[in-house]
Amino acid sequence: MAALTMLVVNIPAQAADLVIAMPNWPSGQATANILKVSLKEKFGLDAEVREMGTLIAFAGLDSGEVDIHPEMWLPNLDNLVKKYVDGAGTVAISPIGVPAWQGICATRETADKFGIRDISDLTDPRKTAALDTDRDGHGELWIGAEGWSSTAIERVRANSYGYAKTMTLLETPEDVGMAAVDAAVATAHPMVFACYAPHHVFELHDIVRLTEPPFDPAKWKIVLPSEDPLWVSKSSAPVSWDTAHFHIAYATSLRKKYPDVVEFLERVALKPEDAAKMSYALQVERQDPYEYAKQWVAAQGARVHGWANP
Repeated sequence: MAALTMLVVNIPAQAADLVIAMPNWPSGQATANILKVSLKEKFGLDAEVREMGTLIAFAGLDSGEVDIHPEMWLPNLDNLVKKYVDGAGTVAISPIGVPAWQGICATRETADKFGIRDISDLTDPRKTAALDTDRDGHGELWIGAEGWSSTAIERVRANSYGYAKTMTLLETPEDVGMAAVDAAVATAHPMVFACYAPHHVFELHDIVRLTEPPFDPAKWKIVLPSEDPLWVSKSSAPVSWDTAHFHIAYATSLRKKYPDVVEFLERVALKPEDAAKMSYALQVERQDPYEYAKQWVAAQGARVHGWANP
């Protein structure tokens, strides 16, 4: 019996056919699992969904340890595109992107009652005093989750605009940041925070995007923390974000290994409303990403079939 037990224990688990990186935001988590379910249903392939940060995911795409990243944001990751897509040629980007935008937002109460409507208002201590919950002389501003490229860029923008001197920049998981927005609205307490769309927060609350100077590529110079320890001082971005969009990224090695999967990935066409509903389902309704994905693929069968069978 002991020998039989050892035999069973030592049988190696079968490796998955593909590895899908899963980011730590809801639409990316949902899409990773939607791809997993779709690849099994349409191609008979088992995919492992593995949670990891974007930098680790791209290193994995480059080395071949990761096959797919479900939601690569641009221009946030332009530096990685230059390195792995344009340079090494080990990563490719689906041609179909989902339009998006990024910026700084305020609750309606904050905009109307306290006059915080423009990004320059965050440099006015008389206005930011309303955002100071711990009475340390600085307002608070959630700029995103630790490890997001957008969080690093928001820190650069705060430094460039000057409100890094008047605001405490907070980095917490997204569910913590969004819970703070919910609480601020419920209690009529003023709050500003980094925001992006598509996102469910705009369905739940009356949110105002702060106005900013238009994007100017000549004024947008971003160095990421992974590139230089002095990244903040070497970066500058005193303008609004450029128009954003996000795409599926995949390892170019898939072109030989699974060419039909590459064709599928390049036809996946999600819409902004899809991402907003994913965000709501996972963050508000607390649905499990995999269970949500199974329901989504079943409900969107015709779309998924079209992506797999043009």
